[in-house]
Amino acid sequence: MTSQPLWRPSAARISKSNMLAYARFLDAEYGRLFPDYAALHQWSVNCPEDFWRSIWDFTGVRCAQPGRRVLADGAHFPGARWFPDARLNFAENLLRRRDDAIALVGRLENGARRTLTYAQLHDAVARVAAGLRARGVASGDRVAAFMPNVPETLIAMLATTSIGAVWSSCSPDFGTTGVLDRFGQIAPKVLFACDGYHYNGKAIDTLPRVREIAAHIASIDTLVLVPVLDAETCLPGALAWEALMGSGPVPELRFEQLPFAHPLYILYSSGTTGVPKCIVHSAGGTLLQHLKEHRLHVDLKPDDTLFYFTTCGWMMWNWLASGLASGATLVLYDGSPFHPAPETLIDLIDAEGISIFGTSAKYLSALEKAGVTPRASHRLARLHTVLSTGSPLSHESFRYVYRDFKDDLCLASISGGTDIVSCFVLGNPCLPVWEGEIQCRGLGMAVAIWNDAGAPVVGEKGELVCTRPFPSCPIGFWNDPGDRKFTEAYFSRWTGIWAQGDYGEITPHGGLVIHGRSDAVLNPGGVRIGTAEIYRQVEKIPAVLESVCIGQDWDDDVRVVLFVVLRSGLALDDALRDRIRATIRANATPRHVPARIVQVTDIPRTRSGKIAELAVRQIVHDLPVKNTEALANPEALDLYRGLSALRN
Repeated sequence: MTSQPLWRPSAARISKSNMLAYARFLDAEYGRLFPDYAALHQWSVNCPEDFWRSIWDFTGVRCAQPGRRVLADGAHFPGARWFPDARLNFAENLLRRRDDAIALVGRLENGARRTLTYAQLHDAVARVAAGLRARGVASGDRVAAFMPNVPETLIAMLATTSIGAVWSSCSPDFGTTGVLDRFGQIAPKVLFACDGYHYNGKAIDTLPRVREIAAHIASIDTLVLVPVLDAETCLPGALAWEALMGSGPVPELRFEQLPFAHPLYILYSSGTTGVPKCIVHSAGGTLLQHLKEHRLHVDLKPDDTLFYFTTCGWMMWNWLASGLASGATLVLYDGSPFHPAPETLIDLIDAEGISIFGTSAKYLSALEKAGVTPRASHRLARLHTVLSTGSPLSHESFRYVYRDFKDDLCLASISGGTDIVSCFVLGNPCLPVWEGEIQCRGLGMAVAIWNDAGAPVVGEKGELVCTRPFPSCPIGFWNDPGDRKFTEAYFSRWTGIWAQGDYGEITPHGGLVIHGRSDAVLNPGGVRIGTAEIYRQVEKIPAVLESVCIGQDWDDDVRVVLFVVLRSGLALDDALRDRIRATIRANATPRHVPARIVQVTDIPRTRSGKIAELAVRQIVHDLPVKNTEALANPEALDLYRGLSALRN
């Protein structure tokens, strides 16, 4: 552990932060004064009703009826009811502004660029909402989207939620079966679909899949076709986007005022162990949690330009969209982050004046491996925060950002998930950044690390849990009578305690380290090892681009097996194997050292970019992978089947 942080916020930055403004608000309005973040966090979990009411007031939630009660039916988990008397509309809170400030910048891989002001966005949403109402869409109906990350997708979401209908989306790189596994469960009334998208220099036609999807989901009354590749595209039986919007005067945009717990989004589990679970999130819980995270933990302000590299099949798209509620400008990019060059997204930072840049740990690692040094080639003038999620951020990537991006920025590694459409642990503009650590636990989130006996530990590895209710806890799973599957997923290990399925550790600084997924933890000789601990060491080897690590059942024990993807033209030999083992042994423990190291040419990943360790383990053990549609590159699994290197 380094003795000094990589970054400390200046006094000037702290003085201008939303976090400090919130602390002063608590002092003035609630008579609460806290000496540091740890004390503020402790109050936020000990006094949840006061805390969440203060977030409602501080962020200025728009509502028809706030309601006096914050938490009903006690603090039961699951089952707590938040703001049971409130009436609000999610879309209304995202469309607070109605001026000529830029709301959206749409960028495609091929260079196409569009902008919409907040006034134009409001009018576009009004037109689409009127079109949906005219076709019978009402509160509670499901509206699905097979769409790229373009302005039309966000407009359609806002129109849907203004009515009180429920939004669900998949990105157009999903195969037909993957889409049917998701949308087929929720019976959407309307499907928004694109004619294609751009990726890695290619225009990819999606119309054959759109036809098949629409033909197999009987509930779809209206198919809306959105042109992305060709403005003249048409599809028999489909309604064109322009026709849905209509012409003439802009209709009034009506915001249905609905309960706090009204369904807003249906998101999906990765589906690597079976048909994806349909996770239902509430309008009020999503809004309040995102407002808290954006305003306080990210320090998002109206003059910020927020970017996150994401598709519409990942929860970070929903998280990004909520940035509108803070009046910021959102940059929507669709395409490959490395086409036509590794600097593509760095170019975007300068071109659009991005101040908050969100990406994945995998992207930052790949950027470093490609030798990109943004500090030397780009201005990065407005950039003040870099966000990273998707997998644990390595120590090397922490150092890379501060060495080769900018030394004065807040590098916030964040972790949560689709399960809560938000974060358990994340950044803080008023705290230092320590190498390899997530800065803090989120306000209002009673996060702890528990050992196998269910006791909280600090400085030891264990299960990441949340011990008290929070508003963005899902309503439940779609079509799950008695909440049986929902309870089994999160509350089966400890009654009344949310178990996230992450293997982590609380540091002496009050930060956190995520060591990987609990279900992927290795157990050689009875010693639990997080896969991220091994990846952290392997990433130090210049010859290795990426790796995946599993435990293979062997001789009544488990042995560690490491698969590596090497730089082009390199072959794995004994010298490189010895170097990998020596690096792991020197920086971890002998238990971490792989018994076998095997070269492969690709690593299977989920569509949100996470390494599919369980799928690799199943293939190695000759077990079926139940749902390969959940993978972005299922063909990669064949590389791990029947390997002679693992037979002795």
